[in-house]
Amino acid sequence: MSDVFTTRILNVTTGTDETVADLTHDCEQFLQQAARDRDGLLNIFVPHATAGIAILETGAGSDSDLLAALHTLLPADDRWQHRHGTPGHGRDHVLPALIPPHATLPVIAGRLELGTWQSVCLVDTNKDNPDRRVRLSFLG
Repeated sequence: MSDVFTTRILNVTTGTDETVADLTHDCEQFLQQAARDRDGLLNIFVPHATAGIAILETGAGSDSDLLAALHTLLPADDRWQHRHGTPGHGRDHVLPALIPPHATLPVIAGRLELGTWQSVCLVDTNKDNPDRRVRLSFLG
């Protein structure tokens, strides 16, 4: 059984454009206080029906490539039955089926066990809701 369970809410403003927001630094800061050199698991969860959590490289074009791929897979047009908000908003409600609203990552000696080019990212295609909550939870 675990000795430690700690959780924190991040408030993230994504703006009015589709975005891939890098949360890696926020996760690392949280673990500095919560994990304190312990091994365990970090769970990242976004409690929204139109956003997801992805592990990917950022800054080298992969984040833009992801958004472009989502446009191909989930076009923002009038094909969606879910119709409210901006045109094509129904696609935003399908996003979490492709990019889940959660990720669980290993923490070793208090640090995220990510690959060299991996980052923890919030993926938000919903232009109608710029304010997001992200829950970080450490179990160790």
